[in-house]
Amino acid sequence: MRPPFEPASQRDIAIVSAQLGRPARDVIGIPARCVCGAPTVVATSPRLADGTPFPTLYYLTHPAATAAMSDLEATHVMVEFAQLLEDDPELRDQYARAHEQYVRDRESILSVDELAHVSAGGMPVRVKCLHALAGHALAVGPNVNPIGDLALQRCDWSPDVCECRNYELTESDTSSDA
Repeated sequence: MRPPFEPASQRDIAIVSAQLGRPARDVIGIPARCVCGAPTVVATSPRLADGTPFPTLYYLTHPAATAAMSDLEATHVMVEFAQLLEDDPELRDQYARAHEQYVRDRESILSVDELAHVSAGGMPVRVKCLHALAGHALAVGPNVNPIGDLALQRCDWSPDVCECRNYELTESDTSSDA
């Protein structure tokens, strides 16, 4: 069963490309949006068009969100979150379940042998990338990825407040192939 997210429109692809500052690759859906409707998280194919395995199904693209996660990582909060995982068996179990759900979501789209049992962000035992963990939490909702939820609570960005720049896209931006 494919995870529930809306397919990406050509306008979505153009916005994501503008957010990233490069052409978006192999976007298969938009699992999370800003309150204004702009993509916040994209779902990316588990195997890129060039054949490269791509483990990060849920990819955070919103510039304000990515900046907030970078700022949070710079404060070394990942060390604190890693310690929480070590100290709290319930949190560890929930994080392991988040990892399993992530892998199931990706494999429901395409099973890629090179990615077997691999999720993102350091799951199931480490805290490696808050961008990936927050992207997962935004894509699937609260109370699934506890570290992603903590990162979103701790950062200075909120999915409930639009911080998008005004995406002025021409008709050619929204009708070209991504």
